[in-house]
Amino acid sequence: MSYILVTNDDGVYAPGIRALHDAVRHLGRAVIVAPERDKSAVSHALTMNRPLLVRELEPDVHTLDGTPTDCVTIGMNKILPQMPDLLVSGINPGANLGDDISYSGTVSAAIEGTMYGIPSLSFSLAGEAPFDFETAAAVAWKLASMALEFGLPEKTLLNINIPQRPPAMIRGIRFTRQGRRIYKNAIQETYDPWGRKHYWIGGGTVHWSGGDETDEHAVNDGYISVTPIQLDLTNHEGRDFLRHHWRM
Repeated sequence: MSYILVTNDDGVYAPGIRALHDAVRHLGRAVIVAPERDKSAVSHALTMNRPLLVRELEPDVHTLDGTPTDCVTIGMNKILPQMPDLLVSGINPGANLGDDISYSGTVSAAIEGTMYGIPSLSFSLAGEAPFDFETAAAVAWKLASMALEFGLPEKTLLNINIPQRPPAMIRGIRFTRQGRRIYKNAIQETYDPWGRKHYWIGGGTVHWSGGDETDEHAVNDGYISVTPIQLDLTNHEGRDFLRHHWRM
């Protein structure tokens, strides 16, 4: 029997993770290990300054008071009876495109699984509330089954964004590269009742760049975007530049 670890960054009660679990449980024993509350935008944070409490809410559904990365490492090493054959993260309500993947707890959970050598997929539903996860769950089942059958390249995870459209309006799948997503005026000033200035990060105007082969372009055109992401962050062209120019 295949074991599948299911996690997210929105919390164990989020509808997206239940839709994902319902989709992949037909492929093996699917075990949820997810944060007890929303941990969006925590990136690859690991809790090291306090102990973590794990609770079993029902059979094969566990939660802990930590980050998505905590959930993956504890799930694989302490909760599952063996290392999983597959890790799936999501389904995130909202896209994880371009530079947003650097902040995403959804993607970081898949990064952690990949670090352990587990084929790992991150799923996001690109759209606006109210979210309907039915189509995204069907896509997740298909791509998860393919990952179990064919595997993934070494040290590579897949960041998958599914446009929120009826199935008949999804035009297909594209294998994309990460675009650039920059926010302008994303820091707002506000004041508390005592007149002290505070700053609120969020919102702003989004500016995209990167061209036709990017994740953002594919989703906007109605395609499922599948972006392979590697663990090696080395800029090899930059390394060659430094070797050539930075001589001590």
